[in-house]
Amino acid sequence: MLESCQNAQERWGGVHLLIDRWLQERHELVRAFDSLREIPQKNGGQRKELLKFCAILVDYVSAGHFEVYEQLTNEAKAFGDERGLELAKTIYPRIDFITEKALAFNDLCDKGDCSDTEKVETARKELGELLHERFELEDCLIEVLHTAHKEVDAAEQA
Repeated sequence: MLESCQNAQERWGGVHLLIDRWLQERHELVRAFDSLREIPQKNGGQRKELLKFCAILVDYVSAGHFEVYEQLTNEAKAFGDERGLELAKTIYPRIDFITEKALAFNDLCDKGDCSDTEKVETARKELGELLHERFELEDCLIEVLHTAHKEVDAAEQA
């Protein structure tokens, strides 16, 4: 998962400062997620790391919904990118579903259910699969919008 995160940052890192920051947050999210497998389950280490992960998770999904997706949609509208807007309408419902699952994971930890290691591990594995899917959907959206806008912008400058 970390490798695909780095590839996305290399491909689209310079598109926009907002996307740069967001891709960096994604990288931090993946690192925090991966570290959950390695944490000690004694002495409260698990709860501390889970809460740290959840904070990064909530920041990431919030930035996506309230900043990045809005910016990408606005750009698509500004460039008259019907293909990008159609793609967004197709992708956003699935991303919303994954966001709900991510927030449910956060709520699990906020409610103090982190002590049930089996329950947390099952939820963590499910969340990992969903985050991987989400990253692919986000990458697709960024690629389509960036490519379309880059071509229009280059044509206008020529």
